[in-house]
Amino acid sequence: MSVVVSCQPQTQLGKIKKSLREQIHSGSLVQGQKLPSERELSQLFSTTRITLKDALISLETEGLIYREERRGWFVSPERICYNPLSRTHFHQMIREQHRIAETKLVNVCSEVAAVEYARALEVGHMTPIHIIERLRYIDGRPVLFVENVLKASLFDGILSENLTMSLTGIYREKYGYETQRSRFDVIPTSAPSYVAKALNLVEGQPVLKICRVNDKQDGEVMDCEHEYWRPDAVMLRIESVE
Repeated sequence: MSVVVSCQPQTQLGKIKKSLREQIHSGSLVQGQKLPSERELSQLFSTTRITLKDALISLETEGLIYREERRGWFVSPERICYNPLSRTHFHQMIREQHRIAETKLVNVCSEVAAVEYARALEVGHMTPIHIIERLRYIDGRPVLFVENVLKASLFDGILSENLTMSLTGIYREKYGYETQRSRFDVIPTSAPSYVAKALNLVEGQPVLKICRVNDKQDGEVMDCEHEYWRPDAVMLRIESVE
């Protein structure tokens, strides 16, 4: 008895994705390499710019390629593994995965808590807070924009510290605070303009947002943190920490 196998015909979009995916996995296209322009690729695959763009965005969602504003498309480096439950600071986490980490201070300010921050910190809307914005790099590429929001009353003088270092370390050494408990939400969302600019993204491009609220050892909320990750750069791996 013969067996007839029915296969769905492959679409043009599927053919483009398959071709580029195979070239990346085979090493013909290497990490960090710039792809030809969208116009050149559409001519190469004899397709429309719309279909070509759909294929590229799909491969970006898979984490195989990424785009930078006004620069084009590039082959993504391997994702780093990130356990949000871990107490390991960013530089140590990246170093343990044999990559190079860097942090740059973007902005600091002191103001009264807006509604979102007041709710996270469990304070009134007129409570003074510090906001620390930092940009973090892996192997020279900006992949993470971080906002740390602190209760000003708990962190007198912190803005004079070296804020490119681990804030967890500063909390411990300068103030005697240890993180006793953390709560976090993971939210796929779009990049606001200031985050997009810092990460070389198009405004509204997808990012992975992690919102974390930290309690110190007496149970009081001390800060909250908003992390905006390039989604092609990170993979979440949740493991319980003793």
